Amino acid sequence: MSTQLRLQQVSLSAAIGSQSLLQDISFDVTRGDRLAIVGSSGAGKTSLLRLLNRLSEPTAGMIWLENQDYRQIPVLQLRQQIVLVMQESKLLGMTVRDAIAYPLVLRKLPKRQIQQRVSQCIEVLHIPAEWLDRNELQLSVGQRQLVAIARALVIQPKILLLDEPTSALDAGTASHLVQVLTDLSTTHQTTILMVNHQLEIAELFCTRVLHLQQNKLIQDQPNTKVDWANLRRTLIQAEAETAAEWS
Repeated sequence: MSTQLRLQQVSLSAAIGSQSLLQDISFDVTRGDRLAIVGSSGAGKTSLLRLLNRLSEPTAGMIWLENQDYRQIPVLQLRQQIVLVMQESKLLGMTVRDAIAYPLVLRKLPKRQIQQRVSQCIEVLHIPAEWLDRNELQLSVGQRQLVAIARALVIQPKILLLDEPTSALDAGTASHLVQVLTDLSTTHQTTILMVNHQLEIAELFCTRVLHLQQNKLIQDQPNTKVDWANLRRTLIQAEAETAAEWS
């Protein structure tokens, strides 16, 4: 398959000072890939997602989306193709129903088409009818997380970026979400990059693992070649070292 997304020696520095957030990151992504991005706190996982969505701009290196320099694509157009769901997403004061529909309203899609796509997302993600007229203050963190994912899926993006999407979900909902995302990648060839500290979920979900450590990509392997037990030990040790540095 042809490369859909390519990073070549990409670096990112903090806006203030010279602190490096990412250093010389290079990898290719093909359509339908499911990438789990793992690493200890501060390794650069969220910075990488923000970079791909152009919430941040690379300070060195190149990023291509389907062989085009992604900085040559208008930001709004890019974000319709590469959609980011942050861990703490807001519903902008809207009801659940309106929040899910909002991206399609902005595109001025016909009302009937909007209703069909919103209904489809609600059904696929098992969002209860009693949520639909609630606002974000009436939802738990996990409920808001699921609604934000629905709002992203309704756009039908080419690439979906998820930052800890299961962190506040119960086990059953998380398992169902992983199945929905897996089906999405296989049936619609949606590419998904997911940051997740829950390795049991990452192992079930991904086709590849990107392991970041100290802002560098130290491992890019197919799921089947990852030593998951060793990876878990490595992450636990890295978290302990990070905690020691902070203290």
